[in-house]
Amino acid sequence: MNEISYLPEGNQLLTGYPHPAESDEIAAENMILGGVFLEPECIFELILEPYHFSQRKNQLIFQMMTELRQESQGIDVVTVVNKLGSLIESIGGVSYLTSLAVSCPTTIHMEEYQQIVLEHYKLRELKRAAARFLNDGRLSDAESFYQTFIRLQEIGMTQVETKQDLMMDIFNEMYEDRGDLNGIDTGFDSLNRMTSGWSKGDLIVLAARPSMGKTAFALSLAMNCCEKGGVVDIFSLEMPKKQLAKRILSSLSRIDGAKWKNPYRLFTEEDQAKANHALSVFHQWNLQIHDPSQKTVSGLRAQIQKTRREFPDEDYLVVIDYLQLIPISGKYDRHDLAIASITKELKQIARQYEVPIILLSQLSRGVEQRMDKRPKMSDLRDSGSIEQDADLIMLLYRDEYYNKDTSENKFIEIDIAKHRNGPVGMVKLVFEKEYGRFV
Repeated sequence: MNEISYLPEGNQLLTGYPHPAESDEIAAENMILGGVFLEPECIFELILEPYHFSQRKNQLIFQMMTELRQESQGIDVVTVVNKLGSLIESIGGVSYLTSLAVSCPTTIHMEEYQQIVLEHYKLRELKRAAARFLNDGRLSDAESFYQTFIRLQEIGMTQVETKQDLMMDIFNEMYEDRGDLNGIDTGFDSLNRMTSGWSKGDLIVLAARPSMGKTAFALSLAMNCCEKGGVVDIFSLEMPKKQLAKRILSSLSRIDGAKWKNPYRLFTEEDQAKANHALSVFHQWNLQIHDPSQKTVSGLRAQIQKTRREFPDEDYLVVIDYLQLIPISGKYDRHDLAIASITKELKQIARQYEVPIILLSQLSRGVEQRMDKRPKMSDLRDSGSIEQDADLIMLLYRDEYYNKDTSENKFIEIDIAKHRNGPVGMVKLVFEKEYGRFV
């Protein structure tokens, strides 16, 4: 490992930069350590961890510095030497610490040095992950490489928006009428009043027992977005693409869904005309239904990134049907921890690409054991993580499923059980079951 050489005392470069032969990575690491010696308070402004440093000796020194910070002790050569103890020789002795302490004349460029260290750390990690894949050539290693790449993108990300920008944005909202909607139009006035539209970056959970109509409702929301000129990606992990497409066409054409099983024999001439018109409308929409090959979270992310790059300014909605069918990457001690990893990552994707994600979820069988079958948030499978990560939770209930002769058999109840940025309450819609259509 290359040792750092410095000019003799009295002949140091006025700029404080290390010898030109030094790599920028090692130079930046040493300037950070020297900066902390110069102004110990600046360590509170760093987001670095010891493992971000490339050299073992620099990792040890920064580790001692962070421990001193946590113990509210002063940081200087003496306290670091004392903290290192018997490890002092492994880092080059007291002389190396002393050389670091006089190497940085100012801390004004600490942020730039930190970014250099982080960029080199990212490159090292990517090279390791790529090497594992090239050596073994397994799909699991390719998945690991992709996950490493995604994880590294978020390290060192800084907030560009200043406090002044934030205050001006709030000020402008006070004097600018932005209409009733702050997000994507849901297509239903009553739901718009409760939600102000789907907010970009929100994770929206739509949950119900089987056969309640959650897929039909999600498709209706997707269609409403397309009708307003928006873009939609539907990830169906349960139904084939053709089956979902027929459901959309049935709703568009108001042709009984049962007829689509054998349209050649069951369609009338009027149905044919309606179906052709529906196909034309469907063709013009920016709506894509994706097959199960993209059902992993990394696959979802890749497609979302591609769509957002293609349509950077349009309203964009993602529908995932459904949570419990998303494959789990990695090993977890408990199933709820695995689900938590999925919902957390989906929430990050929603924020990163500024897209509302409607995530369908099953409810536990506990609903069936109660007299009142209306679902509660506690009925969500692995509800802890879902409740925590979701910005909005909608629970669907259709009384017709349990009471065939009820006068309420055409209504579906949408209980907004959680709303991080708005009210909770009930919305009722009419459900035309034969068409899969909501009005």
